[in-house]
Formats: sequence, C-alpha cells, structure tokens
Amino acid sequence: MSKQRTRSPHARPAEGVRAFKRGLDVLRAVNRSGGIRAGDVARQLDLPRPTVYRLLETLEELGYVARSASDDRFRVTRHALSLGDGYDPGIVICEAAAPYLAELSRTLVWPVDLSTYENGAMVIQETTHARSPLSIDRSMIGKRLPMLQTSAGRAYLAACAPAERDLIINHLRRIENAEDVTFLAPERLQRMMNETAQRGYAIRDEGEFNPKTSSIAVPIVRNDVVFGCISIIWIRSAMTLDEAVAQYAAPLRDAAAAIPVER
Repeated sequence: MSKQRTRSPHARPAEGVRAFKRGLDVLRAVNRSGGIRAGDVARQLDLPRPTVYRLLETLEELGYVARSASDDRFRVTRHALSLGDGYDPGIVICEAAAPYLAELSRTLVWPVDLSTYENGAMVIQETTHARSPLSIDRSMIGKRLPMLQTSAGRAYLAACAPAERDLIINHLRRIENAEDVTFLAPERLQRMMNETAQRGYAIRDEGEFNPKTSSIAVPIVRNDVVFGCISIIWIRSAMTLDEAVAQYAAPLRDAAAAIPVER
C-alpha cells in the first residue's frame, strides 16, 4: 500500500497570512500618505506593481479605499476610518468633492484645489494640478496655505461663524507671521471680510503669496458650517481678475453648492 503524501497544514495559512499582511501594509501606506498612486505604493513597499494594483482593487471593492476622480491617487474612506477614531472631515469632503473637481478641471482647464482649515492654515486635500496642462506646481496635496494671503483662507474666514473667525484671527496674531502683519490691521481685515462676504467669493490678485499667480475661492457651507473651500488658480499674465471672475466665479459657486456633504 502506497504511503499517502500529506501536505503541511501550515502552507496554505502562511500564504493567506502573507497576503493579508500585504493588504494591511498597502492600507497603512495609503492612510499615511493622505493620497498616493499605486506605483508609489509599490515602490515604498518594494512590492510588484500587479500585486499592489490587485490589493488596491480589493480594498476599493471592500470600501476601504477610493481612487480620486481628479488625480488617480488612492485615499482611505470613511469605512476605513470606522476602524479607528472615526470622523475625519478632510477625507469626508475629499470623497464628496472629487468628482466635482474633476468636472471643473475638464471645463475650466486651470487647476482647481479643495482645501480645509487646520490649525491656522488651509490644507489642500484634493487638487487637479496633476491633470491640468496649465499648472506650474504639481505637488500640492498636503500643502498649507496661509489664511490671510490666499483666496481659500479669506473665503473660509469670511464664511465661518464670528466666534470661530475671532479664534482664528487671535491665533494668527499670536503666531506673528511678518507677512500677515499688514493684513491683520483691523480696518483692512474688516474691509476684506466684508467685501468677500458681499461678493460670495474671495480673491488674491496683488502678488501676495505667489507673485506669478492669482486665484478665486468659494466656501462650501451647509447650515452655517464651512466644510472647506474650492479655489481656481491661474497665471496672472494670462488674464485679468475681471476676466477670471466672469468665467469662473459662477461655476465654482455652483460646484460648492452641489457637493453632497453632511456633518
């Protein structure tokens, strides 16, 4: 009678554990990055690209990651956040706004950013810079924008509740950034807030922050809560502020009003 060949009981579980670990490694890499392409994950983890693509597709099917509609980066979702501390407004607004930014990018061509407030600055959470043929800066995700020198910061300040605005302004005064001093002058600051609120959008067109570009930003507001701001950036020499406002202010406002957000 021939001796029956037995298979090690540890072989298949070991393969499963290795695949599971790789999936967790990929999920952690996406979470740490805030937004990353599959090829970059493969390089970071020293894994074959087909393996990473397969794992990301599985995580996407399970609802733990989502591919950005604007720049092909993967980000964790609210479902993934439920495994940890829960609500992250930056990720929530990214999921909701990405398709609208992609559409704006197709119709307006110039790069569009989505930013949220974080500790005295606006932080870019989503952008179409990588897809815009007119962008002069491709690495924008995670970039911190000063509140008083950018249209996004001004739009946020003008739209948020007075109590929150006072807290932010007092924080900026304590930081004592030399470039903010002139904007913090009470009369100038109040005039800027009033004009922005009256227009419904903020502008940057005097060479502040980046002398090569100008921008317009609108807030995303629901029930008096500001979730973030959408900005469009263009090269100053390419068009005047009036031309840009005529073309872009209305589409930005429409997109900000249409994004499905909830607190």
